[in-house]
Amino acid sequence: MIFVLRPGHSQEELDHILELITDSGLTPHVSRGEERTIIGAIGDERILQSLPIESFPGIEKVVPILKPYKLVSTDFKKEKSVVDIGGVPIGGEKVQVVAGPCAVEGMDMLSDIARQVKGMGAMLLRGGAYKPRTSPYAFQGLGEEGLKILAAVRDETGLPVVTELMNIRYAELVNKYADAIQVGARNMQNFDLLKEIGKMRKPVILKRGMSATIKEFLMSAEYIASEGNSDIILCERGIRTFETETRNTLDINAVPVLNSLTHLPVVVDPSHATGYWNLVTPVALAAVAAGADGLLVEVHTNPEKAVSDGGQSLKPSKFYDLMERVKLVAEAVGRHA
Repeated sequence: MIFVLRPGHSQEELDHILELITDSGLTPHVSRGEERTIIGAIGDERILQSLPIESFPGIEKVVPILKPYKLVSTDFKKEKSVVDIGGVPIGGEKVQVVAGPCAVEGMDMLSDIARQVKGMGAMLLRGGAYKPRTSPYAFQGLGEEGLKILAAVRDETGLPVVTELMNIRYAELVNKYADAIQVGARNMQNFDLLKEIGKMRKPVILKRGMSATIKEFLMSAEYIASEGNSDIILCERGIRTFETETRNTLDINAVPVLNSLTHLPVVVDPSHATGYWNLVTPVALAAVAAGADGLLVEVHTNPEKAVSDGGQSLKPSKFYDLMERVKLVAEAVGRHA
């Protein structure tokens, strides 16, 4: 249930409504917009339906929420959210690009890539310190050493860093070094992890599970938001279908659908969606045209020797071409990159 407060309401009126919600056994979440303050009451809203709520001082109207994902829905917040990662806004007019290698392999390698992608227009650096791999024998990441390298390259280049958190036991370390936390597709429904991230108050890029419906995707975002962290960015990275010509199948429909259902920013990962470097650019352009707020792109100076996902990584020259073409598409749809 949503309480929309009148313009110019008093703090006393706000406190009274919060007390009513809490005393009824529900959890209040306050969102202050430019023109309105709204309160979401999370829980069994039937408890409140017998009360004359609309007659309470300070309340303009009461709106029931029927969707199971309440805090992330457009019912709760009409205007689009903008999530700030180290001073870089995701969800505004500019289409932002997060670029870097799949895995952190060393200081020199990451520094070189970071300097090149920054010069081409990328505003954030990605790189995995802990890697969830299908095979237990594949490279699993450098761990804390990888996090320290990310932080050092951030200090050198000024690029905020995004890295994946796989396990609750690494939460404190990742929180210490990263500017934003990525939740991988395999962990989209790791609800204990999501709740822990919700308490961390750090921007989150939540990837869609490879077999997850959009409703399941948004319910996972709701887990994070219900713990108090609303700085969530949704990432469509392709889903598993019967098709075998590509690594996954990019659900391009998900971009406009999510934009209609949620106020959260939506980005697309064309690297994992396709699995092949030569398909990354056309899929990225389609994502921007469909309304994506940003892109996650894997870039490597020597993909042939990459320890992880070299086949889907762009060389810097190809990344430059992508960035130039993204600018054109963004401009065509009323945005800029």
